[in-house]
Amino acid sequence: MRHVLKTIFFIAPLLPACGDSGQGKDPTDTGSGPGIDSLNTLGSDGASDSTASGGASEATTATTDGGSEGSATAATVTASEPTTTTATTGPDETTSTSTTFPQTASSLPDTTGFEPPQCDPVMKATVRDFRTSHPDFETFGGDAAYEGLVQQDLGPDSKPVYAHPGGTPQTTGPAEFAQWYNDTPDVNMAFEIDIPLTEVSPGQFTYQNNAFFPIDGQGWGDEGNPHNFHFTTEIHTEFTYQGGEVFTFTGDDDLWLFINGKLAIDLGGLHPQLTDTISLDENAGYLGITIGQNYTMDIFHAERHTTDSNFRIDTSIQCFVIPG
Repeated sequence: MRHVLKTIFFIAPLLPACGDSGQGKDPTDTGSGPGIDSLNTLGSDGASDSTASGGASEATTATTDGGSEGSATAATVTASEPTTTTATTGPDETTSTSTTFPQTASSLPDTTGFEPPQCDPVMKATVRDFRTSHPDFETFGGDAAYEGLVQQDLGPDSKPVYAHPGGTPQTTGPAEFAQWYNDTPDVNMAFEIDIPLTEVSPGQFTYQNNAFFPIDGQGWGDEGNPHNFHFTTEIHTEFTYQGGEVFTFTGDDDLWLFINGKLAIDLGGLHPQLTDTISLDENAGYLGITIGQNYTMDIFHAERHTTDSNFRIDTSIQCFVIPG
């Protein structure tokens, strides 16, 4: 018995230390035991680190990792990183961001309204040079427009559609016509030029050139002529229909104007200088246009014979836009 009592007296002083290690202690106890305090402190340090890196989910991970560490490690972290002010900085920063966000948002430009198009008085044109030996050039002649060479609706490739199964008094056939406005190796050469419109009076714009030879000396060359007479001109643009506009073309030879994909002026064939005008208001139904909307305009011209070349545009359309 004496030996038993000695053993009990020897073990008893050691029991509080074993209790401090967490054995037999309720893990939900919020008391001030050093083991839980160390975990709480480590959790705060984990939150501080995660706040500095900007992630709330990382803070939760840091706390979980802290809980899985031993109490001795937790005590070491507590001793080396006693400051936890960073943990309280996160909410302050979040609040600050929330209060400044509406101010930042109100300073953004309003993009909900209609943004007017950027008008450009310069039309961009593609000129394709042909040899005099091409069967459609320097072959035919005439004194009047030959209407109906192309269909009334523009093709899906934004090119005019030849309206005949074979040749006409002004053309060789569909295969040759398909080369007019398409790049074709060893048949034509393409060049880019500008057609600038000038406001000659308030609301009236004009381009006039009674010697329209934009590619003299280029492409296949002048081929012994005083100018390069054998080429086509292709223009694609857009405009805003405001009401009351008219468009007039004067020139030779072939000229087709399409508005919103519909044939608006038909001056096909070889002929001397001719003029035609389209009133947009009077033809709005046929053209399918409505005031205030933007529409395509496609112009196709051909200079196919010596000895003159005239190209003139007169219009009250005030805003042309280069297609995006």
